[in-house]
Amino acid sequence: MAGLRLSLRIFFLMLCSVALLASPVIARGADNDAFFGYSRLGSDAFYPNVGGLNGWEAALHIHLAPFVGVEGDVAQYGIGANSTIPRTTTVLFGPRVTVGLAGFHVFAHGLVGIAHSANSAGPPISDTNFADAIGGGLDVPILPFFAWRFAGDYLDAPSQSPPGGTHARFSTGLVFRF
Repeated sequence: MAGLRLSLRIFFLMLCSVALLASPVIARGADNDAFFGYSRLGSDAFYPNVGGLNGWEAALHIHLAPFVGVEGDVAQYGIGANSTIPRTTTVLFGPRVTVGLAGFHVFAHGLVGIAHSANSAGPPISDTNFADAIGGGLDVPILPFFAWRFAGDYLDAPSQSPPGGTHARFSTGLVFRF
């Protein structure tokens, strides 16, 4: 648990540093966005014999240059599962490339960070490992400043994930543009 707290503090400091460096970009009204929504993870993504997991995902994207920005992503899986199923929290950070046309935005990102899993029953599990995700998505405009996101990733924790697992992650939800 101490390792997770330290990793979350480091992630928070990195995110604050990027926000401070990007403040001139934010002030001029660039294409930044915040996302919150539902996320579904494939079966056996982190542990064997664990079906697909439901969860939530939140992401913040700061636009730094034409087409290029940085993204921070936090997600939790295992919500609603019984206490023997490990809940897994991922904290990821990395570059994102976005192309916009007629209000639609298509993006691709490569993220790295940590995955922490723990359960409260059954054989005890409490692991924190390196994780990475590569993928992209589409933001469909619905109102000024708002869009709906459809995204997919290949999410992996190489030292934790079983080789036969389905590492697909699907996310959908509301995007706020600022």
